[in-house]
Amino acid sequence: MWKMVPPHLWAFATVLTWGIASTLQAVAFNWQGLMVCRWVMAMAEAAFAPGIPYLLSFFYRRHELGLRCGIFLSAAPLATTFAGALAYGITSGHPSIANWKLLFIVEGIPSVVMAVLVYFYLPDSPDTAKFLTREEKEVAKARAIMQTGHEGSKRVGGVNLKDVLSTFKEPQTLIQPLMYFSCNVSFASLPVFLPAILTTMGYSSINAQGLTAPPYFLSFLVCIATTYIADRTQQRGLMIAGLSIMGGIGYVLLATVHTVGVRYLGVFLAAAGVFPAIANILPWVLNNQGTDTKRGVGIAMLNIIGQCGPLLGTRIFPVKEKPFYVKGMSICAAFMFFNALLALGLRTYFAAQNRKLEKMERATTTTAVIQEDEKVDFRRIPTEIEGVVGYRYVL
Repeated sequence: MWKMVPPHLWAFATVLTWGIASTLQAVAFNWQGLMVCRWVMAMAEAAFAPGIPYLLSFFYRRHELGLRCGIFLSAAPLATTFAGALAYGITSGHPSIANWKLLFIVEGIPSVVMAVLVYFYLPDSPDTAKFLTREEKEVAKARAIMQTGHEGSKRVGGVNLKDVLSTFKEPQTLIQPLMYFSCNVSFASLPVFLPAILTTMGYSSINAQGLTAPPYFLSFLVCIATTYIADRTQQRGLMIAGLSIMGGIGYVLLATVHTVGVRYLGVFLAAAGVFPAIANILPWVLNNQGTDTKRGVGIAMLNIIGQCGPLLGTRIFPVKEKPFYVKGMSICAAFMFFNALLALGLRTYFAAQNRKLEKMERATTTTAVIQEDEKVDFRRIPTEIEGVVGYRYVL
């Protein structure tokens, strides 16, 4: 839908729907009404969140996209850093309405306000951005042509059915969603159960909420740093594998060690591995689909399969497993190590495909005469357009 409908309209509708549904939870008077609101919120979030990295791919090229996706996803650990304190501050007062109702109102109203701002200020493509000068828009058009062969404004309005079908012939269309699923098992469970885990270490509920902040803030910083480094080196597979191994080690410590200090170190490793791994998976999907339609299908598949991870992640920490939750920690560790294997395997596949592309280009033509005494090697001209000489997968 982000490609078929002007992005500012779709974003406005989804954010507004989420904000209204969140606010209406405050007037729900039974379980059924609350579940209707939660269902509408889930629908709106599913329609909004996957489209942001896809929309960013309209604005930024391969070596720029990762950092922007990292900034987007880093909002999750950054928000979680302050979520406990904010919720405690809202619910600890004595307002004229119930504390839980006030919490829903405070969460919902800002989204409604932001939806209005999105409608007026979110550009559909760089060359239609109101905040750019005429010269900057010309540069944006040139960048879009280098990226896809089309001007930015022509990238919205339809899909290519042939590209949709061809996307499912490529292994990354399945492997990367499996990677996202693996990370989401931990991504969904960690914010929900971390306060309970810290409470079992001997901390009070208030102190446990406070102690969740440092690991999440570290995760926020690592999201930014690793996506920037991966952009510069164009080595996303190795970055994801390293982060996944670090997260897996953190969960192993939580599952096997009973010392409070070491277990708290495990929390840091887990948080600093899980969130940044996802922040690097998002641009890796977009980097290795060669058209806008294929990028859209790749992101859609990533979320259709990947968002099933929370269905498992939120059910592996039953109360009866207290205080160490060995089963849940072990499952999260296993999925993080599995994610590392998938990343390394997919990187190996991409490297083999790059060698194949280079061999095919060398067999056809490797140089073209530019001037009488000057030649250029096409294999050294980077392009993001699939099927064009010089196209390579990002490792």
